[in-house]
Amino acid sequence: MKLRTCVSPQGRFVYGVHNPAFEVVNLRQHDHIAPLGSLNDRGPLTNRDNFPPGDVRAEQTDAVFEIPNPFPFRGTTYIGQSWADNTARRPEQIALPPRPEVSLSATLSTWARDHAIAPDALGPLSATLPEPLQIALAVTSTDPQDLTRLAENACRFEYDPATGRPVGLQYHQDKQGRIRPHFLNKHLFKAVANNPFLPDDYKEVMVLRPGVQGASEIVGDYGDSSATSHVFEYLRCNSYIAGGHYAANMAPDAVRYRTEDLKPADVTGMRHLYYQRTYVRLAAMLDPAAEFTRHPLTTDALELLRRQLTSTLQTADTQALPYNSTLWGWNFGFDYAPSGYRLHASHQQVHQQYAMIPRRVATGKPSDTAPDTLPAYACGDLIADFIKAYRAETGRPFFDAYLLAIQNNHRMDGQAKGPHSLIVHADDRVVLFVPKAQTSQWELQLMPLTPVGNIVEADTAMRASLDKAIYTAITVLGAMGARMVTSIEFSKRIDAGATGQHLLYSILPRLPESPGAFSEAQLRWINGHYPEDFAAACRRKLATL
Repeated sequence: MKLRTCVSPQGRFVYGVHNPAFEVVNLRQHDHIAPLGSLNDRGPLTNRDNFPPGDVRAEQTDAVFEIPNPFPFRGTTYIGQSWADNTARRPEQIALPPRPEVSLSATLSTWARDHAIAPDALGPLSATLPEPLQIALAVTSTDPQDLTRLAENACRFEYDPATGRPVGLQYHQDKQGRIRPHFLNKHLFKAVANNPFLPDDYKEVMVLRPGVQGASEIVGDYGDSSATSHVFEYLRCNSYIAGGHYAANMAPDAVRYRTEDLKPADVTGMRHLYYQRTYVRLAAMLDPAAEFTRHPLTTDALELLRRQLTSTLQTADTQALPYNSTLWGWNFGFDYAPSGYRLHASHQQVHQQYAMIPRRVATGKPSDTAPDTLPAYACGDLIADFIKAYRAETGRPFFDAYLLAIQNNHRMDGQAKGPHSLIVHADDRVVLFVPKAQTSQWELQLMPLTPVGNIVEADTAMRASLDKAIYTAITVLGAMGARMVTSIEFSKRIDAGATGQHLLYSILPRLPESPGAFSEAQLRWINGHYPEDFAAACRRKLATL
């Protein structure tokens, strides 16, 4: 098969195994022997092994599995056998440690007591720390007292005179005349405001209350009947997507900074706003006379509108649709390096972003021969192009083969003993699984079992299954220790017709020692476990939730 994919037309995973043995000519001219220290009190240790006298022959190095991604545009995954075998022997090590407790206030109190110094004399010390140390404390401290002091170092608050608690911020106009919070240290402000252990009243006035992050209009909201969840839909007019994008953020009366705080109703609410906004925008494009009153659509009304849309799409001139694709994503988690590098999302509070993508974009016409327009980019188009080529070469629908390969999966190491399944969660509509070629060490993927290619094709039951599986994925990864997770959607163009493309979600944790470097820039993804063992670890953790 010419296409570079691990999914064979017969519904099997195909991958390579490197068993390298090689010889290296020694071109070194001089030795540089130096002491390294001592070995377990048995005498001096030197670096003599680093300076062999002759050529080097590697008779048998560790085997390396090379797994082409099911989708060629996503690169290739490499698994070192010795690492993966070690993990297979101890699958319980597939986890990250819990966040350690950190308290500068407690440390200083203990130190002051031991040195007969009044503890109050050390209280303001955090304000005098160098900025990198303040930021480090802001993102790692678990002590609300530490974080309150740091917050007050970062901006100017207004307080309730009766309680002394914050009720707002002091604002000023910047050089462009825009109203902005009076920051004392903007980096520190972002770092401390995103710490889950900062008291909620500080979180609210710093980042959660509508308006504190700017004048973005709230154009939708969702609250479940039990009043346990509350979501706002913000419009981002000046967006990286032409036509704007939307952010579904938890409201200040439903604070969600950690996966253990997340509720199924939260994901349902954020996803409901995504479905609702997409269906309403599509309805307006198909019928400019369509009107919607100022209230959210119920689940039943949403489904009725969706059915009307699918019926209209069958006869409408869809080429006239200016927007014909969806974009959805979720950055969960936040971190800030002391050096000032932001390591993930713009803020910690649970939020999802979504938009509709234009069909085409006008060109700048650099020459008379340049086209007037270009197709606007949508990542789902990459899957559409691939599955078309796959069917042309093999005569088989790709997703049929992919689902069969997942069901027929066998361990990569060829061992009969041990877990074989890649599936973490499934019902009669969707499957949540570990991809054979993970592009993150803990990647999960989600897709419908039937050719539902976008959310316009997803009925009420399918939407509920997708929402539950997304919630399941985030909570199980969080329970295993993941604190930063990016989720993206690959969808079919709304007017593409019956192509066999399935909606696909990729859920990508970022691990502490996998920041991405030159290998990842080449789409080479390095893993230290077999996908079957990670799937088993997820199932074990899921059973405890």
